[in-house]
Amino acid sequence: MDKKSSVKDRKSCMLDASVLLHDPSAFHHYKMHDIIVPGVVLEELDRKKSMHGEMGRNARKAMKFIDEQARKGDIQKGVALEKGGMFRILIEREVKKDSFISGLSPDRTRHRLLSSAHQLKELGHDLMLVSKDPVTKIIAETIGVVTTTFHSNQETYEGLYRGVYTVDVPKTVIDEFYKEGEISIPDGDYYPNSYLVLKGEENSSAVAKVNVKEKKLVPLLKGRQNVWGVKPRNVEQKCALDLLLRDEVKLVSFIGNAGTGKTLLALAAGLQKVFDDNVYNRVIIARSIMPLGKDIGFLPGSKEEKLQSWLAPFFDNLDFICESGGEDGQETKKWILESNKFQVEAITYMRGRSFSNAYIIIDEAQNLTPHELKTLISRVGENTKIVILGDPTQIDNPYLVRDSNGLVYTVGKMKHHGLFGSIYFQHTERSKLAALAAEVL
Repeated sequence: MDKKSSVKDRKSCMLDASVLLHDPSAFHHYKMHDIIVPGVVLEELDRKKSMHGEMGRNARKAMKFIDEQARKGDIQKGVALEKGGMFRILIEREVKKDSFISGLSPDRTRHRLLSSAHQLKELGHDLMLVSKDPVTKIIAETIGVVTTTFHSNQETYEGLYRGVYTVDVPKTVIDEFYKEGEISIPDGDYYPNSYLVLKGEENSSAVAKVNVKEKKLVPLLKGRQNVWGVKPRNVEQKCALDLLLRDEVKLVSFIGNAGTGKTLLALAAGLQKVFDDNVYNRVIIARSIMPLGKDIGFLPGSKEEKLQSWLAPFFDNLDFICESGGEDGQETKKWILESNKFQVEAITYMRGRSFSNAYIIIDEAQNLTPHELKTLISRVGENTKIVILGDPTQIDNPYLVRDSNGLVYTVGKMKHHGLFGSIYFQHTERSKLAALAAEVL
Protein backbone atom coordinates (compact mmCIF):
# COMPACT_ATOMS: atom_id res chain seq x y z
CA MET A 1 0.00 0.00 0.00
CA ASP A 2 1.42 3.41 -0.95
CA LYS A 3 1.64 5.39 2.30
CA LYS A 4 3.13 8.61 1.00
CA SER A 5 1.54 11.68 2.59
CA SER A 6 1.12 13.28 -0.85
CA VAL A 7 -1.18 10.45 -1.82
CA LYS A 8 -3.17 10.62 1.42
CA ASP A 9 -3.65 14.36 1.06
CA ARG A 10 -5.40 13.98 -2.29
CA LYS A 11 -9.02 13.02 -2.62
CA SER A 12 -9.61 9.47 -3.79
CA CYS A 13 -12.58 7.84 -5.51
CA MET A 14 -13.08 4.10 -5.39
CA LEU A 15 -15.33 3.00 -8.27
CA ASP A 16 -17.76 0.13 -7.82
CA ALA A 17 -18.42 -2.29 -10.70
CA SER A 18 -22.02 -1.04 -10.89
CA VAL A 19 -20.68 2.36 -11.94
CA LEU A 20 -18.39 1.11 -14.71
CA LEU A 21 -21.00 -1.29 -16.07
CA HIS A 22 -23.39 1.66 -16.31
CA ASP A 23 -20.93 4.17 -17.75
CA PRO A 24 -17.33 3.18 -18.58
CA SER A 25 -16.44 6.85 -19.03
CA ALA A 26 -16.79 7.28 -15.23
CA PHE A 27 -12.99 7.25 -15.03
CA HIS A 28 -13.07 10.81 -16.40
CA HIS A 29 -15.84 12.22 -14.20
CA TYR A 30 -13.71 12.94 -11.13
CA LYS A 31 -10.98 15.32 -12.20
CA MET A 32 -8.05 15.89 -9.83
CA HIS A 33 -9.02 12.78 -7.86
CA ASP A 34 -7.09 9.55 -7.52
CA ILE A 35 -9.24 6.88 -9.16
CA ILE A 36 -8.96 3.51 -7.38
CA VAL A 37 -10.32 0.26 -8.78
CA PRO A 38 -10.08 -2.77 -6.44
CA GLY A 39 -9.17 -6.18 -7.79
CA VAL A 40 -12.65 -7.46 -6.99
CA VAL A 41 -14.08 -4.93 -9.47
CA LEU A 42 -11.66 -6.17 -12.15
CA GLU A 43 -12.97 -9.69 -11.57
CA GLU A 44 -16.56 -8.49 -11.97
CA LEU A 45 -15.73 -6.69 -15.23
CA ASP A 46 -13.97 -9.79 -16.51
CA ARG A 47 -17.07 -11.90 -15.81
CA LYS A 48 -19.35 -9.45 -17.62
CA LYS A 49 -17.19 -8.67 -20.66
CA SER A 50 -18.46 -11.63 -22.68
CA MET A 51 -22.13 -10.72 -22.20
CA HIS A 52 -24.25 -9.53 -25.11
CA GLY A 53 -25.78 -6.09 -25.04
CA GLU A 54 -24.84 -2.83 -23.39
CA MET A 55 -23.51 -4.31 -20.14
CA GLY A 56 -20.97 -6.50 -21.91
CA ARG A 57 -19.99 -3.61 -24.15
CA ASN A 58 -19.43 -1.32 -21.15
CA ALA A 59 -17.37 -3.97 -19.37
CA ARG A 60 -15.12 -4.29 -22.41
CA LYS A 61 -14.73 -0.51 -22.67
CA ALA A 62 -13.75 -0.27 -19.01
CA MET A 63 -11.23 -3.11 -19.37
CA LYS A 64 -9.78 -1.44 -22.46
CA PHE A 65 -9.21 1.78 -20.51
CA ILE A 66 -7.53 -0.11 -17.67
CA ASP A 67 -5.30 -1.95 -20.15
CA GLU A 68 -4.29 1.37 -21.73
CA GLN A 69 -3.25 2.72 -18.34
CA ALA A 70 -1.28 -0.44 -17.58
CA ARG A 71 0.82 0.17 -20.69
CA LYS A 72 1.80 3.60 -19.35
CA GLY A 73 3.33 2.44 -16.09
CA ASP A 74 2.82 0.58 -12.84
CA ILE A 75 -0.93 0.86 -12.18
CA GLN A 76 -0.49 -0.59 -8.69
CA LYS A 77 1.56 2.44 -7.70
CA GLY A 78 -0.46 4.82 -9.85
CA VAL A 79 -0.45 6.27 -13.36
CA ALA A 80 -1.07 9.96 -14.03
CA LEU A 81 -4.30 10.75 -15.87
CA GLU A 82 -4.37 13.33 -18.67
CA LYS A 83 -6.94 15.56 -16.92
CA GLY A 84 -5.31 15.39 -13.50
CA GLY A 85 -5.23 12.87 -10.70
CA MET A 86 -3.92 9.32 -10.68
CA PHE A 87 -5.31 5.94 -11.63
CA ARG A 88 -4.40 2.84 -9.67
CA ILE A 89 -5.47 -0.73 -9.11
CA LEU A 90 -5.74 -1.97 -5.52
CA ILE A 91 -4.90 -5.66 -5.64
CA GLU A 92 -6.14 -7.85 -2.83
CA ARG A 93 -2.77 -8.97 -1.56
CA GLU A 94 -2.45 -5.44 -0.23
CA VAL A 95 -5.57 -5.92 1.92
CA LYS A 96 -4.87 -7.73 5.16
CA LYS A 97 -7.17 -10.66 5.82
CA ASP A 98 -7.57 -9.68 9.45
CA SER A 99 -8.84 -6.25 8.35
CA PHE A 100 -12.30 -7.62 7.62
CA ILE A 101 -14.83 -6.03 9.91
CA SER A 102 -17.07 -8.30 11.92
CA GLY A 103 -19.98 -9.32 9.73
CA LEU A 104 -18.04 -8.99 6.46
CA SER A 105 -16.84 -12.11 4.68
CA PRO A 106 -13.83 -12.38 2.32
CA ASP A 107 -15.91 -14.83 0.28
CA ARG A 108 -18.43 -12.21 -0.78
CA THR A 109 -17.66 -9.77 -3.61
CA ARG A 110 -19.43 -6.78 -2.04
CA HIS A 111 -17.72 -7.39 1.33
CA ARG A 112 -14.28 -7.54 -0.26
CA LEU A 113 -14.95 -4.19 -1.93
CA LEU A 114 -16.11 -2.65 1.34
CA SER A 115 -13.15 -4.06 3.24
CA SER A 116 -10.74 -2.50 0.74
CA ALA A 117 -12.46 0.88 1.10
CA HIS A 118 -12.47 0.64 4.90
CA GLN A 119 -8.77 -0.19 5.09
CA LEU A 120 -7.85 2.81 2.92
CA LYS A 121 -9.94 5.01 5.18
CA GLU A 122 -8.17 3.62 8.25
CA LEU A 123 -4.83 4.38 6.62
CA GLY A 124 -5.84 8.03 6.41
CA HIS A 125 -6.96 8.35 2.80
CA ASP A 126 -9.61 10.95 2.00
CA LEU A 127 -11.73 8.31 0.26
CA MET A 128 -15.19 8.33 -1.30
CA LEU A 129 -16.82 5.11 -2.51
CA VAL A 130 -18.80 5.72 -5.72
CA SER A 131 -21.58 3.23 -6.33
CA LYS A 132 -25.01 2.86 -7.91
CA ASP A 133 -25.92 -0.05 -5.64
CA PRO A 134 -28.02 1.07 -2.64
CA VAL A 135 -27.12 -1.97 -0.49
CA THR A 136 -23.41 -1.36 -0.97
CA LYS A 137 -23.85 2.28 0.01
CA ILE A 138 -25.89 1.45 3.12
CA ILE A 139 -23.35 -1.06 4.43
CA ALA A 140 -20.46 1.29 3.62
CA GLU A 141 -22.01 4.10 5.63
CA THR A 142 -22.47 1.80 8.63
CA ILE A 143 -18.71 1.06 8.69
CA GLY A 144 -17.77 4.71 8.30
CA VAL A 145 -16.96 4.83 4.58
CA VAL A 146 -18.21 7.96 2.78
CA THR A 147 -20.29 7.12 -0.29
CA THR A 148 -21.89 8.96 -3.16
CA THR A 149 -24.26 7.97 -5.95
CA PHE A 150 -22.79 8.10 -9.42
CA HIS A 151 -24.41 10.70 -11.64
CA SER A 152 -23.20 10.85 -15.21
CA ASN A 153 -24.00 13.60 -17.68
CA GLN A 154 -27.08 11.73 -18.76
CA GLU A 155 -30.55 13.21 -18.69
CA THR A 156 -32.68 12.07 -15.75
CA TYR A 157 -36.28 11.00 -16.06
CA GLU A 158 -37.36 13.33 -13.26
CA GLY A 159 -35.82 16.33 -15.02
CA LEU A 160 -36.93 15.24 -18.48
CA TYR A 161 -37.74 17.89 -21.06
CA ARG A 162 -41.53 17.93 -21.38
CA GLY A 163 -42.14 19.95 -24.54
CA VAL A 164 -45.30 21.77 -23.35
CA TYR A 165 -45.23 24.50 -20.71
CA THR A 166 -47.85 26.81 -19.22
CA VAL A 167 -46.97 30.50 -18.96
CA ASP A 168 -49.04 33.22 -17.28
CA VAL A 169 -49.23 36.40 -19.39
CA PRO A 170 -51.46 39.52 -19.49
CA LYS A 171 -54.63 39.16 -21.52
CA THR A 172 -53.36 41.86 -23.87
CA VAL A 173 -50.52 39.55 -24.92
CA ILE A 174 -53.00 36.83 -25.84
CA ASP A 175 -55.14 39.33 -27.73
CA GLU A 176 -52.09 40.49 -29.66
CA PHE A 177 -51.19 36.90 -30.52
CA TYR A 178 -54.62 36.24 -32.03
CA LYS A 179 -54.59 39.57 -33.88
CA GLU A 180 -51.06 39.54 -35.26
CA GLY A 181 -50.59 35.77 -35.59
CA GLU A 182 -47.28 35.90 -33.75
CA ILE A 183 -45.61 37.58 -30.77
CA SER A 184 -42.17 37.75 -29.21
CA ILE A 185 -41.17 34.85 -26.95
CA PRO A 186 -41.90 35.63 -23.26
CA ASP A 187 -38.96 35.84 -20.86
CA GLY A 188 -37.39 32.44 -20.23
CA ASP A 189 -35.22 29.80 -21.84
CA TYR A 190 -37.05 27.57 -24.30
CA TYR A 191 -35.85 24.77 -26.54
CA PRO A 192 -36.63 24.59 -30.26
CA ASN A 193 -40.09 23.23 -31.08
CA SER A 194 -41.39 23.73 -27.56
CA TYR A 195 -45.04 24.69 -27.04
CA LEU A 196 -46.41 27.30 -24.66
CA VAL A 197 -49.92 27.39 -23.25
CA LEU A 198 -50.53 31.09 -22.60
CA LYS A 199 -52.90 31.77 -19.71
CA GLY A 200 -54.40 35.20 -19.02
CA GLU A 201 -57.18 36.95 -17.14
CA GLU A 202 -60.86 36.18 -17.79
CA ASN A 203 -59.97 32.56 -18.66
CA SER A 204 -58.25 33.69 -21.86
CA SER A 205 -55.72 31.27 -23.32
CA ALA A 206 -53.77 30.39 -26.45
CA VAL A 207 -51.45 27.61 -27.59
CA ALA A 208 -48.32 28.60 -29.50
CA LYS A 209 -45.17 27.01 -30.85
CA VAL A 210 -41.73 28.39 -30.05
CA ASN A 211 -39.69 29.51 -33.06
CA VAL A 212 -36.26 29.89 -31.47
CA LYS A 213 -34.57 31.03 -34.68
CA GLU A 214 -36.87 34.03 -35.14
CA LYS A 215 -37.47 34.45 -31.38
CA LYS A 216 -41.23 34.36 -31.85
CA LEU A 217 -44.29 32.40 -30.85
CA VAL A 218 -46.25 31.15 -33.85
CA PRO A 219 -49.66 29.44 -34.06
CA LEU A 220 -50.20 25.74 -34.61
CA LEU A 221 -50.78 24.54 -38.16
CA LYS A 222 -54.26 25.50 -39.28
CA GLY A 223 -56.86 23.04 -40.51
CA ARG A 224 -54.86 19.96 -39.44
CA GLN A 225 -56.60 18.98 -36.23
CA ASN A 226 -58.51 16.07 -37.77
CA VAL A 227 -56.26 13.44 -39.30
CA TRP A 228 -57.86 10.25 -40.61
CA GLY A 229 -60.74 10.75 -38.19
CA VAL A 230 -58.44 11.22 -35.20
CA LYS A 231 -58.96 14.45 -33.26
CA PRO A 232 -56.78 15.64 -30.36
CA ARG A 233 -58.54 15.52 -27.00
CA ASN A 234 -56.21 17.74 -24.98
CA VAL A 235 -53.48 20.35 -25.39
CA GLU A 236 -50.67 17.80 -25.30
CA GLN A 237 -52.23 15.86 -28.16
CA LYS A 238 -52.78 19.07 -30.17
CA CYS A 239 -49.12 19.96 -29.83
CA ALA A 240 -48.06 16.38 -30.59
CA LEU A 241 -50.08 16.31 -33.80
CA ASP A 242 -48.61 19.67 -34.80
CA LEU A 243 -45.10 18.24 -34.38
CA LEU A 244 -45.96 15.16 -36.42
CA LEU A 245 -47.30 17.20 -39.32
CA ARG A 246 -44.30 19.56 -39.52
CA ASP A 247 -42.01 18.05 -42.13
CA GLU A 248 -39.03 20.13 -41.00
CA VAL A 249 -39.01 18.30 -37.65
CA LYS A 250 -37.26 15.05 -38.54
CA LEU A 251 -37.13 13.35 -35.13
CA VAL A 252 -40.06 13.30 -32.70
CA SER A 253 -40.34 11.56 -29.33
CA PHE A 254 -43.52 10.87 -27.38
CA ILE A 255 -43.26 9.82 -23.75
CA GLY A 256 -46.16 8.82 -21.56
CA ASN A 257 -48.21 6.08 -19.95
CA ALA A 258 -50.41 3.65 -21.87
CA GLY A 259 -53.59 5.23 -23.16
CA THR A 260 -52.23 8.74 -23.63
CA GLY A 261 -52.56 8.55 -27.43
CA LYS A 262 -48.91 8.24 -28.45
CA THR A 263 -49.34 5.37 -30.88
CA LEU A 264 -52.69 6.49 -32.27
CA LEU A 265 -51.49 9.99 -33.14
CA ALA A 266 -48.20 8.78 -34.61
CA LEU A 267 -49.93 6.22 -36.81
CA ALA A 268 -52.70 8.57 -37.99
CA ALA A 269 -50.17 11.25 -38.94
CA GLY A 270 -48.07 8.66 -40.76
CA LEU A 271 -51.05 7.52 -42.84
CA GLN A 272 -51.84 11.15 -43.65
CA LYS A 273 -48.29 11.93 -44.75
CA VAL A 274 -47.89 8.78 -46.85
CA PHE A 275 -51.31 8.02 -48.35
CA ASP A 276 -52.79 11.52 -48.65
CA ASP A 277 -49.99 14.08 -48.75
CA ASN A 278 -47.41 11.84 -50.52
CA VAL A 279 -44.59 13.39 -48.49
CA TYR A 280 -43.07 9.97 -47.78
CA ASN A 281 -43.19 6.75 -49.79
CA ARG A 282 -43.97 4.38 -46.93
CA VAL A 283 -44.82 3.95 -43.27
CA ILE A 284 -42.49 1.60 -41.42
CA ILE A 285 -43.66 0.24 -38.06
CA ALA A 286 -41.15 -1.31 -35.66
CA ARG A 287 -41.39 -2.32 -32.04
CA SER A 288 -38.58 -2.99 -29.61
CA ILE A 289 -37.84 -6.66 -29.03
CA MET A 290 -36.23 -7.31 -25.66
CA PRO A 291 -33.32 -7.35 -25.96
CA LEU A 292 -32.36 -5.89 -29.33
CA GLY A 293 -30.47 -8.41 -31.42
CA LYS A 294 -32.29 -11.54 -30.27
CA ASP A 295 -34.06 -13.60 -32.91
CA ILE A 296 -37.81 -13.30 -33.41
CA GLY A 297 -38.41 -16.28 -31.17
CA PHE A 298 -40.65 -19.31 -31.03
CA LEU A 299 -43.81 -17.85 -32.56
CA PRO A 300 -44.88 -19.94 -35.58
CA GLY A 301 -45.02 -18.65 -39.12
CA SER A 302 -43.07 -16.24 -41.27
CA LYS A 303 -41.45 -13.03 -40.04
CA GLU A 304 -44.52 -11.04 -41.09
CA GLU A 305 -46.86 -13.41 -39.25
CA LYS A 306 -44.74 -13.20 -36.10
CA LEU A 307 -44.68 -9.42 -36.32
CA GLN A 308 -48.47 -9.40 -36.40
CA SER A 309 -48.34 -10.66 -32.80
CA TRP A 310 -45.63 -8.27 -31.65
CA LEU A 311 -47.24 -5.26 -33.29
CA ALA A 312 -50.77 -6.00 -32.12
CA PRO A 313 -51.08 -2.51 -30.48
CA PHE A 314 -50.49 -0.89 -33.89
CA PHE A 315 -53.04 -3.06 -35.62
CA ASP A 316 -55.55 -2.30 -32.86
CA ASN A 317 -55.00 1.40 -33.50
CA LEU A 318 -55.21 0.85 -37.24
CA ASP A 319 -58.62 -0.77 -36.72
CA PHE A 320 -59.75 2.26 -34.72
CA ILE A 321 -58.49 4.72 -37.36
CA CYS A 322 -60.10 2.85 -40.25
CA GLU A 323 -63.42 2.57 -38.43
CA SER A 324 -63.31 6.29 -37.60
CA GLY A 325 -63.17 7.14 -41.29
CA GLY A 326 -66.89 6.57 -41.74
CA GLU A 327 -66.45 4.10 -44.59
CA ASP A 328 -66.03 0.33 -44.60
CA GLY A 329 -63.27 0.07 -42.02
CA GLN A 330 -62.18 -3.47 -42.88
CA GLU A 331 -61.90 -2.65 -46.58
CA THR A 332 -59.80 0.41 -45.77
CA LYS A 333 -57.54 -1.64 -43.50
CA LYS A 334 -57.15 -4.32 -46.17
CA TRP A 335 -56.24 -1.70 -48.76
CA ILE A 336 -53.58 -0.23 -46.46
CA LEU A 337 -52.02 -3.55 -45.49
CA GLU A 338 -51.91 -4.83 -49.06
CA SER A 339 -50.22 -1.70 -50.33
CA ASN A 340 -46.45 -1.53 -50.51
CA LYS A 341 -46.60 1.72 -48.54
CA PHE A 342 -47.25 0.07 -45.16
CA GLN A 343 -44.47 -2.12 -43.78
CA VAL A 344 -43.76 -3.79 -40.46
CA GLU A 345 -40.23 -4.62 -39.42
CA ALA A 346 -38.33 -6.21 -36.54
CA ILE A 347 -35.82 -3.80 -35.04
CA THR A 348 -33.40 -6.74 -35.02
CA TYR A 349 -33.17 -6.53 -38.82
CA MET A 350 -32.97 -2.73 -39.15
CA ARG A 351 -29.27 -2.54 -38.44
CA GLY A 352 -27.15 -2.05 -41.52
CA ARG A 353 -30.04 -0.75 -43.61
CA SER A 354 -30.68 2.78 -44.84
CA PHE A 355 -34.18 4.25 -44.88
CA SER A 356 -35.04 7.08 -47.27
CA ASN A 357 -38.39 8.72 -48.03
CA ALA A 358 -39.95 6.95 -45.07
CA TYR A 359 -42.05 7.72 -42.00
CA ILE A 360 -40.72 5.41 -39.26
CA ILE A 361 -42.39 4.67 -35.92
CA ILE A 362 -40.34 2.91 -33.23
CA ASP A 363 -42.38 1.76 -30.25
CA GLU A 364 -41.23 0.67 -26.76
CA ALA A 365 -38.04 2.69 -27.21
CA GLN A 366 -37.46 2.71 -23.45
CA ASN A 367 -36.17 -0.86 -23.81
CA LEU A 368 -33.36 0.26 -26.12
CA THR A 369 -29.95 1.37 -24.92
CA PRO A 370 -28.54 4.75 -26.02
CA HIS A 371 -26.17 2.95 -28.38
CA GLU A 372 -28.96 0.89 -29.94
CA LEU A 373 -31.24 3.88 -30.50
CA LYS A 374 -28.34 5.87 -31.94
CA THR A 375 -27.69 2.99 -34.35
CA LEU A 376 -31.29 3.05 -35.54
CA ILE A 377 -31.52 6.84 -35.93
CA SER A 378 -28.24 6.88 -37.84
CA ARG A 379 -29.90 4.61 -40.47
CA VAL A 380 -32.00 7.55 -41.65
CA GLY A 381 -31.54 8.75 -45.21
CA GLU A 382 -32.96 11.77 -47.02
CA ASN A 383 -36.57 12.85 -46.51
CA THR A 384 -37.25 10.57 -43.55
CA LYS A 385 -39.01 11.23 -40.26
CA ILE A 386 -38.60 9.07 -37.16
CA VAL A 387 -41.12 8.97 -34.31
CA ILE A 388 -39.96 7.17 -31.15
CA LEU A 389 -42.51 6.18 -28.53
CA GLY A 390 -42.18 4.82 -25.02
CA ASP A 391 -42.73 4.93 -21.29
CA PRO A 392 -39.55 4.97 -19.15
CA THR A 393 -41.55 3.80 -16.14
CA GLN A 394 -42.28 0.48 -17.91
CA ILE A 395 -38.87 -0.98 -18.75
CA ASP A 396 -38.50 -4.69 -19.49
CA ASN A 397 -34.76 -4.61 -20.16
CA PRO A 398 -33.07 -5.82 -16.93
CA TYR A 399 -29.96 -3.76 -17.67
CA LEU A 400 -31.74 -0.41 -18.02
CA VAL A 401 -33.44 1.95 -15.59
CA ARG A 402 -35.48 5.13 -16.01
CA ASP A 403 -32.38 7.32 -16.28
CA SER A 404 -30.20 5.15 -18.51
CA ASN A 405 -32.46 4.04 -21.35
CA GLY A 406 -32.10 5.22 -24.94
CA LEU A 407 -35.37 7.16 -24.99
CA VAL A 408 -34.53 9.46 -22.08
CA TYR A 409 -30.93 9.78 -23.29
CA THR A 410 -32.03 10.82 -26.78
CA VAL A 411 -34.43 13.47 -25.48
CA GLY A 412 -31.69 14.94 -23.30
CA LYS A 413 -29.14 15.08 -26.10
CA MET A 414 -31.43 16.24 -28.92
CA LYS A 415 -33.62 18.86 -27.19
CA HIS A 416 -31.27 21.69 -28.20
CA HIS A 417 -31.66 21.02 -31.93
CA GLY A 418 -34.24 22.33 -34.37
CA LEU A 419 -34.71 18.97 -36.10
CA PHE A 420 -36.11 17.50 -32.89
CA GLY A 421 -39.30 17.87 -30.89
CA SER A 422 -40.71 16.00 -27.90
CA ILE A 423 -43.98 15.81 -25.98
CA TYR A 424 -44.48 14.32 -22.53
CA PHE A 425 -48.05 13.05 -22.21
CA GLN A 426 -49.63 13.27 -18.77
CA HIS A 427 -53.32 12.67 -19.47
CA THR A 428 -54.79 9.26 -20.27
CA GLU A 429 -57.61 9.47 -22.82
CA ARG A 430 -58.29 5.80 -23.50
CA SER A 431 -61.15 5.56 -20.96
CA LYS A 432 -62.11 6.67 -17.47
CA LEU A 433 -61.05 3.29 -16.11
CA ALA A 434 -57.66 3.46 -17.86
CA ALA A 435 -57.11 6.97 -16.51
CA LEU A 436 -57.99 5.84 -12.99
CA ALA A 437 -55.69 2.83 -13.22
CA ALA A 438 -52.79 5.00 -14.45
CA GLU A 439 -53.29 7.32 -11.49
CA VAL A 440 -53.86 5.00 -8.54
CA LEU A 441 -52.36 1.59 -9.40
